[in-house]
Amino acid sequence: MSSYETIRVGNENGVLIITLDRPDRLNACPPQMAEEIFDAILDLGDARAVLLRGEGRAFCSGADLAANSTSSVSGGDRAYRSLSTSYNPMIQAISNLPVPVVAMVQGPAAGIGCSLALAADFVVAGKSGYFLQAFVNIGLVPDGGSSWLLPRLVGLAQATRMMMLGEKIHAEEAERIGLIYKCVEDDALEAEATALVRKLADGPTLALGRMKATLREGLETDLGTTLAAEAQAQRIAGKSQDAAEGAMAFLQKRKPAFTGR
Repeated sequence: MSSYETIRVGNENGVLIITLDRPDRLNACPPQMAEEIFDAILDLGDARAVLLRGEGRAFCSGADLAANSTSSVSGGDRAYRSLSTSYNPMIQAISNLPVPVVAMVQGPAAGIGCSLALAADFVVAGKSGYFLQAFVNIGLVPDGGSSWLLPRLVGLAQATRMMMLGEKIHAEEAERIGLIYKCVEDDALEAEATALVRKLADGPTLALGRMKATLREGLETDLGTTLAAEAQAQRIAGKSQDAAEGAMAFLQKRKPAFTGR
C-alpha cells in the first residue's frame, strides 16, 4: 500500500483498513488527511469492504483549527477552498464507493469527523463515542454534508438540535435515535466492528454495491424511478457469479460461498 503521513492503510483479507493516525491531535483532520483518504480509496484493489477507524482515544475531533498550525483551515476563504478541494471530494467518494464502508468510533466524532463517520454505511460506536456538530460554538455553519446527512438519518428536529444547539450525542443515544447502527461496550468495539466488516466483505459484493447506490438514489427520487432502478440493479446482480452461487446454495441447503464476482 502507499505510504501516507496522516493515515495508515492496510488490506487484510479483502478489507481495506484506513486508520486516522494523528492521535496527539485526537486525529484532527487537516486537508492533507482528507486528500490522503480520498487517494487511499481510489483503487480498492481486491478489497470488498472498507473499515474507517481512528488511532488512540478518538475517531476524529474535526478539522484542524489550530491557529499556529500550517494545516489550519480557519478563515472563510481558506475554509471554502479546503471544503471544495479536499473535504467534500472525500465525503462524496466514500458515499459513492461500490463496496460497504464501516466506521468504528471511539471518543469524539466531531465536525468533519462526524460527517466522515456518518458517510459510512454502518457506524459502530463504543460507549465512549459521541457525535458533535460544534460549528455553532465557533460561529460557523455545519459542513461536510451534515446538512444533507443528518435530517435523512434522524429527521429535521434532531438535526436542528445537533446543528443549532451544538449538543453532544453520546453513542447510546445515537443508536436510539437512529443516527448510528450500533453502540457497544468500549472493550467490545474492535471485535464488533471487525466482525461486521468481515461479514460484509464475505458477502455478494456486486449486489451490496447496487443496494447502496439504490438506497441513496432513492432518497432523491420518486417511487416509479426507484422501482425502475431496482429492476436495473436486479438485472446486473442477477448475472453475477455470486447470484448463481446463492441460488445453488439455497437449493443445496448450504451457506453460500460468495467471491465478489
